[in-house]
Order: sequence, then structure tokens, then C-alpha cells
Amino acid sequence: MAASETEKSRLDDAARAGWLYFIAGNTQDEIARKLNVSRPTAQRLVSLAVSERLITFRLDHPIGACMELAAKLTETYGLQHCEVAPTDPDNASTTVGIAQIAAAFLEQKLRSDKPLTMAVGTGRALRAAVEQLPRMNCPLHQLVSLIGNISRDGAASFYDVLTKLADLTEARHYPMPLPVLASSPAEREQLLRLEAVQKVRALAAKADVTLVGVGQIDSGAQLHVDGFISRDELLELMRLGAIGEVAGWAFDAQGRIIDGGTNNTLMSVPHEVPASRLVVGVAQGPAKIEAIRAALKGRILSGLITNEATARALLG
Repeated sequence: MAASETEKSRLDDAARAGWLYFIAGNTQDEIARKLNVSRPTAQRLVSLAVSERLITFRLDHPIGACMELAAKLTETYGLQHCEVAPTDPDNASTTVGIAQIAAAFLEQKLRSDKPLTMAVGTGRALRAAVEQLPRMNCPLHQLVSLIGNISRDGAASFYDVLTKLADLTEARHYPMPLPVLASSPAEREQLLRLEAVQKVRALAAKADVTLVGVGQIDSGAQLHVDGFISRDELLELMRLGAIGEVAGWAFDAQGRIIDGGTNNTLMSVPHEVPASRLVVGVAQGPAKIEAIRAALKGRILSGLITNEATARALLG
């Protein structure tokens, strides 16, 4: 009985110390004086209040809501990594918020002293993220592209990521020396037999971390808007049930890679499904919600950087 009373008294003191520290904003020296104990004892009492869950926290800040959403997305979709940016209702940009978070993620990975192989896709969000990066000297790392950067007529994309990232980091880099799409399945097979192509694809397939955009397959599909696929090819993908694409690979609402359409001539590195390594999608916005959801359901992605509004929609 005496031991029980002693434990109750100890928890009472811990509760008082926790209240004084977290609610009233007292320092540990002030707590020690008010409770008539030593400073180390006050410190232990505050730690006990936390470990015994005598006090819980609610972060009253937009970032707190974003962290909660990231935790829910992680649990719902079994993600290895998830970050959610606050949504700016006054800015319709498809990159504001997520570009800054993706840039911080990139910088953290690239500043590692351990040699790293990073694979990257293309697109507006990724390009915007790379443009936020400072110059770094990363000679130990390797950068590799998942997808080519030119259309069938030889025109290059405005949203190439690898070249800009390599310029900023001075890392050894490996562009995909191919168009996004071959002119036929036979040409695709012929090009894939090139030794340089095989080496780039092998390097990309074992990347430590991969960053990709997520595109929707609809009238506003970036592959079509940017001139990589024709209107007829877009309509064929839609007829086959495609709703999204990652690195050009079109998939349906369940996240299954489409059998047919432009997937038959696509030159980009195929996805490992389910993704066992860290493959982070960087995307947001109402037009992309169904595509992002499908990529998560199909486990094409194992990580996500998005914004608050998109996160709520994915959970809703």
C-alpha cells in the first residue's frame, strides 16, 4: 500500500511538473523552485510526465495538420516516406509548396557522405524542385534518368530534370539516350539492345532513391500537351482504361500497368511493382488526384510529396 501511495505521489509530482513546463511555460529551474526539488529532479519529472503519457500535445499550426495527414497517408498506403505541404488557396500553381519540400528532400539525400544512386523522371514539379536547390559538390553520387527527353520529331522537353540537377551537383550523370517513344515495337526492341541503353537502365533499376512526377491521362495529359504522344494515342490510352502515368508508363484505376497503347513503344525504365525501393511521387492538384491514388494503390510509388488539399482528397 505504501509503495502504491509513493507511486501515486510521484505521478502527481510529474503531472505538476509537466503542466508547469508545457502549459505554463516555466523553465526547469523555475519548476525546481516551485516544487522545492533539485533541477535534475525537475527534469526527470518532466520526462516522466511525457513517458507516462500524463500530457498529450496538439500542435495548433497548419504544419501540424500537414504532419497528421502525412501520417495517415503513410498508414493507409503503406508508404516509406510522405510529406504534405500546406495548400495556398490563393495560388493555383501546380508546384508551389511541393517544390520547396521536394527540394529539401533532394538536398538532404544529396548531402549524404555515403555514395548514392538517384533516378529521376521529368515534369514541371520536379523541375521546379531542382530550381530551388543550391549548388553542391557531390562527386560520389550518380544521377540517372528514367526516361528520354526528346519527342519523335527531335524536339526536347522544357522540363528536363537530369541536366539541371547534374549542373547544380557536379555528380556523375547518365541521361537516357533515347526518345520518349519509339516509332514501333520493333524499333523499341532494337534500341533497347544498345549497350549504352542497357547500362543506363540497369543503373536506374537499382537506384537507392527515385523521384518521379505523376501525370493524368485526360484531355490535359502532359504527355500530349508537351507533344510526346498524339491525340489518337491519347484517346487509345483512355479507351484502354488508363487514368495516369509515371515516367510515361500508363496505368489504370487500380494502378495496373496498361497492356497496349503507347506502353508498347515507351523507352523509359519499367517500374518495379510493388516498389521495394524508395520511389517518391511529387504531385498535387485536383486533376491528378485519381492518378495519384491509383499509383499508390498499385504500389508504383512507395513515397509521396503532395499538398494538404490533395492529401485530404486521397484520404477522403
